[in-house]
Amino acid sequence: MKNSNSSLIESLKSVFAASVIIIEIVIAFLIYFYVLGNPDNFQGGDPANHPLPGNYFGIVYKGGVLVPMLIALLMMVITFGIERIFTISSAKGRGSVRKFIIKIRSLMASNNIDQAIAECDKQRGSIANVVKAGLSKYSILVKDNSLDAEKKIGLIQKDIEETTQLELPMLEKNLVIIATIASIATLVGLLGTVMGMIKAFAALAQAGAPDSVGLANGISEALINTALGISTSAIAIILYNYFTSKIDALTHGIDEASFSIVQNFTAQTK
Repeated sequence: MKNSNSSLIESLKSVFAASVIIIEIVIAFLIYFYVLGNPDNFQGGDPANHPLPGNYFGIVYKGGVLVPMLIALLMMVITFGIERIFTISSAKGRGSVRKFIIKIRSLMASNNIDQAIAECDKQRGSIANVVKAGLSKYSILVKDNSLDAEKKIGLIQKDIEETTQLELPMLEKNLVIIATIASIATLVGLLGTVMGMIKAFAALAQAGAPDSVGLANGISEALINTALGISTSAIAIILYNYFTSKIDALTHGIDEASFSIVQNFTAQTK
């Protein structure tokens, strides 16, 4: 039952991720054409002309066709970043993880397993789920005299490992998207920069007087794509490293609590 529920949740999250990507690409193009490309942002009411002085919407619009893709990537980073914040906060459970582990250790040392399980129900979160699985198996096996100590420890470890394998993918979900955006945002920005420089040099190569409008547009396209690409990539890298450190801390907590359960059981069976 737990596995089927987990599979359903994972499927829903995959649909959510795919939907977000498609929807935000559409929104980004709408923003590009109808907000940034609004004729009111340009001289003479024509998007082909220069932007009005100080009009940043018009300036960003001049970044060219890759701008909406970069806007979409930035929106994805923000959306999945918010989603990860809520997920990891939920995985931590209520209160301090450190205090929870110390309390579980104290209760186990006094052989108060039922109270420790009750604390897991109060704490909730990924660590609490793993600890509860280990403690539940602990409370059953400690009264079972049909198995030797080594087999009992193996069964406890198996339950802990299975629960951990269910919890960790939830924590790492969508991190790959943020990591991918961190890489490709810079590349998309660089592509836009190259395209802008090509247009700028083409304007300079005009016979007679250089095409000043074409030159300005080419330089704008190059610089705007560079700025958007680098800023999006920087935000994605910061978020990825932040979430990775939080997940590592939770994983360490799970390992620490699991070790305490096995160690305590081993001491009880001697």
